[in-house]
Amino acid sequence: MPIDTQVWTWQQGAHDAVLYSSRPDGTVQCHLSPRNCVIRPGGVGFCRVRANRDGKLMTLNYGKSVAMTEETIETEAVYHFAPGSRILSMGNIGCMMNCDYCHNWQTSQAKFVEDRSVHYYTPEQVVESALERGIGVISWTYNDPVVWHEFVLDTAALARQHGIVNLFKSAFYISLEGAKELCDVIDIFSISLKSMDPKFYRRVTKGKLEPVLDATAYVFDRGKHVEVSSLLVTDANDSPDDARKLARWVIDRLSPQVPVHFVRFHPDYKYTQVDRTPIERLVRAREVAMEEGIQFCYLGNVYDNPATSSYCPHCGNLCVRRYGVVADPVGLTPDARCSNCATQLPFRLFSAPDSKGLDIVEVPAEAYRTVEHSWRGDVKAVHVEVKSAAAATHEVVIAILGGELDGREVKRVPVLPGKEYRFIACKSAADDRGISLRLPPNIDVDLYEVYDRAHFPVSTTLEISHSSDAVPEAALRLGLDRA
Repeated sequence: MPIDTQVWTWQQGAHDAVLYSSRPDGTVQCHLSPRNCVIRPGGVGFCRVRANRDGKLMTLNYGKSVAMTEETIETEAVYHFAPGSRILSMGNIGCMMNCDYCHNWQTSQAKFVEDRSVHYYTPEQVVESALERGIGVISWTYNDPVVWHEFVLDTAALARQHGIVNLFKSAFYISLEGAKELCDVIDIFSISLKSMDPKFYRRVTKGKLEPVLDATAYVFDRGKHVEVSSLLVTDANDSPDDARKLARWVIDRLSPQVPVHFVRFHPDYKYTQVDRTPIERLVRAREVAMEEGIQFCYLGNVYDNPATSSYCPHCGNLCVRRYGVVADPVGLTPDARCSNCATQLPFRLFSAPDSKGLDIVEVPAEAYRTVEHSWRGDVKAVHVEVKSAAAATHEVVIAILGGELDGREVKRVPVLPGKEYRFIACKSAADDRGISLRLPPNIDVDLYEVYDRAHFPVSTTLEISHSSDAVPEAALRLGLDRA
């Protein structure tokens, strides 16, 4: 495990930062997050990726990211904007918080970030990748994107020029100045509200509640699409009273039509002494929220439960069928009305830009090789990272393994010559047992188990030596290192 004094290559470059003031003693004060860190010359802020260089605030993570990954919009706890749409997920290095149960601590906490986890992108490369694949949404996600402010602003502005929508998945511990700047380029805000208890925020997240509420209310008032999620951490914030307080705030300050997601937790980082959240506690939280008046309330990281789908609150018609992060708007009209009773529903639909078109070269069926991956307990999704040494663009074919739909093709993913690409595949039906990957010649693959949505894994399945489907191995190793 890297130690705090390790110097990595990714830390070397720097880019001008915004939202700060210089002080007469040579320190700078950052105004991006409510921490308002005062940073001495040569030092860094709480996030460890904003630094004082010769009296100027610089960002150390501009264009530095985990691997861009193709997912679906449901991955980000966004259910009412373009259901089922493909997204291009981008995740930064560093964070303005330090939650005890962080699912992405190996990249959110800068002292743990290794060079092998860092990729380098320009705004143009990100937008071009979305355009060439016909992906209409760029999601700023995984580690909290607040501390990626400059790169998000630049890339999101460019994406908008090409008709691409921007999604900001965040705990939103941000100043109102920062939130105002984001509103110029961000269309969707998926806010992770940790708790309605200020003491919980200070103790568990190392942040404060009130600025989160203020910034969330601000973007909602600006007319942005907002959805609110809460990770129910076992024995920490998973009581009915916790759910009631969150629901009341959403109703009173936002709207009862704002979707609320109660999300199942897996043990990680410093919080591994408990089990995954009992599903009955999520079910009860949803019941409480709907009793209070929330019209659309969902369960996240849960399979085989009707509370993952969308229903018309007027007639009960199934509007969007979901399984995991796979969605099908079976009961919505093109203008977002219930197909049964014609009630206008709070969904926003849009069409992705046409892809630029890739010159895909077919290969003979007999030239493919097959790799299989089986689901393991509660781990029912995987990141597939393919790397091409081929001279042409070929397609990787993903099919269902096992069950009634055994062999059914679910997607084809182009891989450009000499490039690598990461995408998500997940459980598609109650009785399937995994996926089958058909790989063209000269294309290699690494698989990374995704413990829950918005979890960015950094260890391949070949590097995992334990059998837990609740606690990732890295968290177990961290606990052993502390013992």
